[in-house]
Amino acid sequence: MNSSSTHTLSTVDEMRATLRRISHLKGRQPDAQSQQEVRALVASFDRRDLLIEHLHVLNDTYRGLYERHLVALAHEMKLPMAEVFEVATFYHHFEVLPNDATPAVLTVRVCDGLSCELGGAKQLLAKLPDFLGSDVRVIPAPCVGRCEQAPVAVVHQNAVPNATPDKVVIAVEGGHTLQALPDAIDMTAYVADGGYALVTALATGQTKPEDVLQAMEASGLRGLGGAGFPAGRKWRIVNEQAAPRVMAVNLDEGEPGTFKDRTYLERDPHRFLEGMLVAAQVVGIDAIYIYLRDEYHGCRALLQQELAALQANPPCPLPTIELRRGAGAYVCGEESAMIESIEGKRGEPRMRPPYIAEVGLFGKPTLEHNFETLYWVRDLVQKGPQWFTSFGANGRQGLRSFSVSGRVKQPGVKLAPAGITLQALIDEHCGGMLEGHTLYAYLPGGASGGILPARLNNIPLDFDTLQAFGCFIGSAAVVVLSQHDRARDAALNAMQFFAHESCGQCTPCRVGTAKAVQLMQAPQWDNATLEDLSQVMGDASICGLGQAAPNPVRCVQTYFAHEVA
Repeated sequence: MNSSSTHTLSTVDEMRATLRRISHLKGRQPDAQSQQEVRALVASFDRRDLLIEHLHVLNDTYRGLYERHLVALAHEMKLPMAEVFEVATFYHHFEVLPNDATPAVLTVRVCDGLSCELGGAKQLLAKLPDFLGSDVRVIPAPCVGRCEQAPVAVVHQNAVPNATPDKVVIAVEGGHTLQALPDAIDMTAYVADGGYALVTALATGQTKPEDVLQAMEASGLRGLGGAGFPAGRKWRIVNEQAAPRVMAVNLDEGEPGTFKDRTYLERDPHRFLEGMLVAAQVVGIDAIYIYLRDEYHGCRALLQQELAALQANPPCPLPTIELRRGAGAYVCGEESAMIESIEGKRGEPRMRPPYIAEVGLFGKPTLEHNFETLYWVRDLVQKGPQWFTSFGANGRQGLRSFSVSGRVKQPGVKLAPAGITLQALIDEHCGGMLEGHTLYAYLPGGASGGILPARLNNIPLDFDTLQAFGCFIGSAAVVVLSQHDRARDAALNAMQFFAHESCGQCTPCRVGTAKAVQLMQAPQWDNATLEDLSQVMGDASICGLGQAAPNPVRCVQTYFAHEVA
């Protein structure tokens, strides 16, 4: 980072500090009752980065964020009211309420992501108000990460898989307790099976950090959150930066169709935690921040429990570890937007350079990783990189976790060789297509990965194999469509999602996605205008949301032109 950029950041920080010092002197003043209520819930107001955590506490307690509480919180944290308000209104899971408002007794969210739409979410949304009555608010929600259980409703914080009106009524009447998770491997069982031996060996010097780095590089493991950057190379880059260094773990898998991280976390949390600690030892990390999407309430309770077990009986000296709660924003899956959110701000992507490996979380060099990337570290090092590279199909190497949903008999997370084809994935891992359904199209990489026709069902599915067809694999979220579906409807669902989730920071994405939705709803598409929008979004959007949003549109224009003519 050059001296001029350092000076600019320093100046901005000084201005913000000045604003915070004088903020309590101007604007709306808190009332005594609101101050008392906020102080009763929040133990300390000293850390600016905990603003979102404090908002969650208020939102959970009062079923919304009353303006009077926001005023009191701003006063206690010595922040401008505008700064607190802009954060509170940015995230979908916060609802700012007038002081005289009465919040809904209960909110039921029905996922309207593509997989749930295929499963009947629209019909469920239409029926539920009559079943639940006026005291319960029923609203649509973007993908909740349970695509293999479509359609899904969320009653308060409890997911109702394969939801029907009757199931939702039972969940509402049952007190909306958290859904039971599969039996996870706890710390005792994990250690009994050799867990934490690798990180212990690193801490005691029996295993050298360079040996681990070489194993990571030799394995060819790439980031499994979607971008696919080589993991070992990332470790070296961050390790070369000046200390102190921090790590940010991305557990905000919001790409529609993706649920692999949740599936693995529910079953084997310590395999991920050990991989995280190995990375911290090798790279020299002082503090770790785990950013978990808010939809995964059960996973958060599990992770809190197992982190406590780890900290009570650590296998090595532990860095500071903090679990942070997202608040419903797909864009926070982008690494710099996630970092902004961890810092307690609006989740808006940063301009680059500088890259977060150099200037990231709290201005420090930051190692950012997806959950699943860290999940595989133990096996890669202990079994050797050749174990990982021995898998593969059609000239590719490694393993890939495919989140498969849609018109297949057995949806779920399928661990398969990298390079497997869609047809082999369906036939060998998903039990074939549903009865009465034949393959028509598929999304190989979630909403942003594009749409391909059935005739292209034999392309190897891996990084770098789909770009020539206008697609990419991303986080390997495969949604399968049949002859009962239309690709144009899938593309519209994706674009509606992008329009809803755009952070609004840049005009090409904010305006382009909304305008594209309007154009895509017409019986006949205005392809010239859509292509113009696609070009501008791809060229000028700040982050991958706007850049990738045109992919489904262009695929429909290329492969399914008969549907929009």
